[in-house]
Amino acid sequence: MKTIFRMFGIAIFSLLFSVTGCAADSNDEGVANQKAVLVTGASTGIGRKITEALAEAGYFVYAGARKQADLDALNEIENVQSIKLDVTIDEEIEAAVETVSDGGRGLYGLVNNAGVFIGGPLADVDLDEFRWLMDVNVYGVYRVTQAFAPMIIAEQGRITTIGSISGTLSGRFSGQYSMSKHAIEAYTDSLAAEMEPLGVHVSVIEPGNYDSRIGDTARARMLAKNDEYAKEGSPFAESYAQWIDGSWDRSQYKEPDEVADAAIHALFDENPFRRYMVVPNEKEAGWTIGKQIKELVQLNEYQEYSFSRDELIEMLDAAMAADTE
Repeated sequence: MKTIFRMFGIAIFSLLFSVTGCAADSNDEGVANQKAVLVTGASTGIGRKITEALAEAGYFVYAGARKQADLDALNEIENVQSIKLDVTIDEEIEAAVETVSDGGRGLYGLVNNAGVFIGGPLADVDLDEFRWLMDVNVYGVYRVTQAFAPMIIAEQGRITTIGSISGTLSGRFSGQYSMSKHAIEAYTDSLAAEMEPLGVHVSVIEPGNYDSRIGDTARARMLAKNDEYAKEGSPFAESYAQWIDGSWDRSQYKEPDEVADAAIHALFDENPFRRYMVVPNEKEAGWTIGKQIKELVQLNEYQEYSFSRDELIEMLDAAMAADTE
């Protein structure tokens, strides 16, 4: 009788182990099948909106942020795991790679969103401030992409970077920021050429004016370091003071839902684009496309092999046809 009970107990244990094992296998399979995306600068604005949209769509998001309060808030969102990630700190990037690797999901997509703004006279702004801007907006993208590239290549995934229409539009007192975003344009094209043979698609999203906290943060920094932005006795001091005293409130603009939609398209659509200009109105679209056309005309003006208007239109038609194939 004891033998029978012992055999019965073994059978029940085996059955329970089998069921538990199946559940674990099923859970592991679910983790493996849920595509994962890393979003940098996910605490507010465009990064937060992209994180929320991806998570709601059922993707798993590793959301990078710097402050503990932001990390805690991100962890409250379903399908989101926050990661302490300052894109200028190598040790935090290395730790983030380890966290994602240990997560067992791999990494299908990367959204380089972390970015900052400063502005001021190019003849005045301190070089250390310019270095800081480039460290975040350009070197940060370079560092993070380089660190996670092996994981994305392994999945033949997607890389997209949040640029700006300021990468095309350059104006008074915005030169530093425009330089950083113009660099992202070149970075995108070169990276795309290198990654395409490996099955990885690369894109850039170029938003116009949307609601975010980047303006408030930038203004506070510039006011705190005023002497480093307009030197005493500078011919630009008065106009810079008027500029920085203007309105920096971006709540007047639309929420960046359209930017999040573009990010999802770039990451998961079967036919992603290289560039996504996402603007809230026709006026900003006109500014940007008009500037591109103006630069084309300027490039064509003073050179031995200038093209006629008809030839330029023919080239435009060919480019449009190739882009829709």
